[in-house]
Amino acid sequence: MRTFFTADSCKEAHPNALNPQSWLHIERGKLPKLSSHSSSASIESLIKVPQPPILPFYKPIDYVEVLAQIHEELESCPPQERSNLFLLQYQVFRGLGEVKLMRRSLRGAWQRANTVHEKIIFGAWLKYEKQGEELIADLLSTCGKCAKEFGPVDVASHLQFDRNVSSQEGILTNKSDVSQYVIFTIENEKIVCDRQKISELSVPFHAMLKGYFSESLSDTIDLSENNISISGMRAISYFSLAGSLPELPPNLLLEILVFANKYCCERLKDACDRRLASLVSSKEDAVELMEYALDENSVILAASCLQVLLRDLPNCLNDNRVVDIFIHANRQQLEVMVGPGLFALFCFLSEVSMNLNSSSDTTAHLLERLVDFSENDKQRLLAFHQLGCVRFLRKEYDEARGLFEGAVKVGHMYSIAGLARLDYLKGEKLLSYEKLSSVIASVTPLGWMYQERSLYCDGDIRWEDLEKATDLDPTLIYPYMYRAASLMRTQNAQAALEEINRILGFKLSLECLELRFFIYLTREDYKAALCDIQAILTLRPDYRMFEGRVAASQLCTLVREHVEPWTTADCWARLYDCWSAVDDIGSLSVIYQMLESDAAKGVLYFRQSLLLLRLNCPEAAMRSLQLARQHASSEHERLVYEGWILYDTGHYEEGLHKAEESISIKRSFEAFFLKAYALADSSLDSSCSATVISLLEDALKCPSDNLRKGQSITIWNYDRFGYMQFIQPMELCSFHPGFLALNNLGSVFVDCQKYDSAADCYINALKIRHTRAHQGLARVHYLKQDKAAAYKEMTELIQKAKNNASAFEKRSEYCDRELAQADLEMVTRLDPLRVYPYRYRAAVLMDNRKEDEAIAELSRAIAFKADLHLLHLRAAFHEHKGDVLGALRDCRAALSVDPNHQEMLELHSRVNSHEP
Repeated sequence: MRTFFTADSCKEAHPNALNPQSWLHIERGKLPKLSSHSSSASIESLIKVPQPPILPFYKPIDYVEVLAQIHEELESCPPQERSNLFLLQYQVFRGLGEVKLMRRSLRGAWQRANTVHEKIIFGAWLKYEKQGEELIADLLSTCGKCAKEFGPVDVASHLQFDRNVSSQEGILTNKSDVSQYVIFTIENEKIVCDRQKISELSVPFHAMLKGYFSESLSDTIDLSENNISISGMRAISYFSLAGSLPELPPNLLLEILVFANKYCCERLKDACDRRLASLVSSKEDAVELMEYALDENSVILAASCLQVLLRDLPNCLNDNRVVDIFIHANRQQLEVMVGPGLFALFCFLSEVSMNLNSSSDTTAHLLERLVDFSENDKQRLLAFHQLGCVRFLRKEYDEARGLFEGAVKVGHMYSIAGLARLDYLKGEKLLSYEKLSSVIASVTPLGWMYQERSLYCDGDIRWEDLEKATDLDPTLIYPYMYRAASLMRTQNAQAALEEINRILGFKLSLECLELRFFIYLTREDYKAALCDIQAILTLRPDYRMFEGRVAASQLCTLVREHVEPWTTADCWARLYDCWSAVDDIGSLSVIYQMLESDAAKGVLYFRQSLLLLRLNCPEAAMRSLQLARQHASSEHERLVYEGWILYDTGHYEEGLHKAEESISIKRSFEAFFLKAYALADSSLDSSCSATVISLLEDALKCPSDNLRKGQSITIWNYDRFGYMQFIQPMELCSFHPGFLALNNLGSVFVDCQKYDSAADCYINALKIRHTRAHQGLARVHYLKQDKAAAYKEMTELIQKAKNNASAFEKRSEYCDRELAQADLEMVTRLDPLRVYPYRYRAAVLMDNRKEDEAIAELSRAIAFKADLHLLHLRAAFHEHKGDVLGALRDCRAALSVDPNHQEMLELHSRVNSHEP
């Protein structure tokens, strides 16, 4: 989705296209030489900033209001509507980029599914979202735990046969001269059947054999023209007597199914349906049997085939036969397949297809069906907007306009961005500008509005709009990239680097890393360029640059020719320096280079995973952790990595089990360290601190490098002893297990109020240049009533750490209000995603009885970050002001973020009792 909607939609007059000569140089394996006096055109041949995509997401003007409405409806709606409400909630979180909350909404839809079809759809969707996590289930099975939470549904058990369906209605006769048996002839073969039993199969058979039809007086009836074979009729006779089918091949079951449907033999049809459904185990089975299921209205077979196909996504969408089933089935057939879950089905299928190829015919056709099966305005706006984006991408502009207009008409203001792009293509730049200006004037403006409007103006006006966009939503990457590229065009490379570093300080964007790589390239700083491209390849090994035309790995090879090679000793020294300077991207680069040597890859991949966790790249971190397991040099090492995989996915007891297994083979630093972590998080007994201390001391007695000897994390203390008051920031969290073991031991000593022992641990960690230990030592000074020493300690950390937003935040605890506010302003500049500074400033404003300003401060962050604590505090402020409806809205939105937050539930209950 990175390039879903490209810059082609709004081509600019300035020379922003790739210089052909530079492209040829790269294709021939050469890098262009660019002196410090390179022309603007030469720079632009490398520095290209694509315009921001129009995302195919639901982006409401006020997502808090929408989440609150969904929560309110969930409290009172009938059960059959709940899964679709959770699906809408999923779409809201998707537009916000909140991956964890998206998954939880899908889980909610799955848990509250009202039909087996919904259970199938959302179970398959969750499986699709958890691609690459199959190893976790395998590891859990080795611990004796089954992880089949989203496994296949037993369709037959959910769809019971309706015993009230009568098979014996009709006109009765009592003819004493009629034989007890009836002979059916098929191709000169005779099958003797019990007349009464056959008549009980259905109303038509009852009428034929016991009613006033002529066959009721016959002993022999010819069925040769009724598409039933001899074997099939014998099986039917057996069923009429035994009430069950014998073992039959699939082709015979299909024959009997068609016959049973033709003659309304509901029990027989149900038996065939269930037997055939039990045979569906592959995509080939599902494709072959789905046609029969739809033609014969076989609900169980159709649902079973659907389940197999959906659980094979995304692979099955590459099969035209599967695509044809979904695209060409009529509504009646689809209802046989999926019951009332039509919108959810095509929402899922279209998302998968967009991820595969957003401009394909398949994507367009699936979205057309999504439009067809939308039942309300919220569903329609999503379907219209998504199909509009795809039509635009396919250059089907007239169709795209109609769809964007439809989305706007039902309330999706974000689709105006699509209409503005269409106007610009027609040469109506001013009209595009006016469209966005009208939106900005009519609602509380959001960052994307100014970003979009900037595309239709130039010079200082454009710059001002992009500054405003960043102010309203600092997570938008285009403004930073545009400003950096503009500064490069004016030969101000240092300012360009500072600009792009602003966002890379808190959001690791591949596009921004790519741009910084090219900035370094134009400055001929090949060492820094190599660092960035190796970080890019760590995050995405198959990444392509120059708008997808050149493999990043190829450029990496070319750049490396300009950098003096490092020995293994050089790499370790460089890694040590980066680690001490809290230079995570630099550390990633060094590890990437070390992995290309013959070094022990398991340890390096493990360290890589720790860095990626700290950089908030959990998927890449898990991939590295799995590679660590794959490259483990011994069984005890492999068990440790397996333990961390389980720990990272919340399976603490199983992680503990793996640690103990590893220790039983060999006592190692990593195994004891893992056991300490797993025990701390799996035990509900706060007295386990002594055991954790003992385990960490055992770890320190084992051989390890100094980088690991210091490693630890203080979040253990924070999580295990509850939330701190909102006015206190959480401890500076590193990646797990990435604070130092000495530091972790110090943290436990602090919890036990053994401050001198804690100080010794932190001082020893600092001796081996573990920079983050300054934070722990500052905490000890503060607890010993030496606030000045704590402030000084954090100042040292700020001076040493390359990434120091968290250090500024922590230092604010150890100074007066004026200095604290200055530190927290710096935090917001360095990392606007950290929520504590907004909460602190809002609390200060409330203390000064500036209620509206306090709420505005929180609203500023809430606009781009769905954070529970921000919403909680704003709800409390609304309650304090007597704004019950505002408080209730924020409570409901917060409970959409975390439905089980106890303080939020209490506030919601209290506010709800005062609702007018």
